[in-house]
Amino acid sequence: MTKDLSEDLRDAWERLRDTAVEFGDQRIYASHHSIMFSRKSCYFFVRPTRTRLEVVVFLGRERSSPLVRKVVRSSKTKFAHVMHVVHRDQVEPPLTDWLGEAYRLQDAASAPGAARRRGAGA
Repeated sequence: MTKDLSEDLRDAWERLRDTAVEFGDQRIYASHHSIMFSRKSCYFFVRPTRTRLEVVVFLGRERSSPLVRKVVRSSKTKFAHVMHVVHRDQVEPPLTDWLGEAYRLQDAASAPGAARRRGAGA
């Protein structure tokens, strides 16, 4: 999926991938036109296009930033944040912070008592 990317987009892709790999165990796989990064479920994915990398990160609350193009509620507890990356220099905070937050979000969701805090079982 990344073999036909421009040099700038390939560099940005490699930096995204390397950043995610540093977080720890996960599964990275292709699905349709996207590259998924998953632990128990997908925490972010990249959709490469000819002109950009569309990065969608699943966070527990809405973030606002000039980098965020759109925010969509994806479940009762998560928001999908859509961003466009065109250069390696964009793969830095706050984007990398949000990737780490999304990676750790599944730890918080599976912690003892998390179901009660989310209001489940009431």
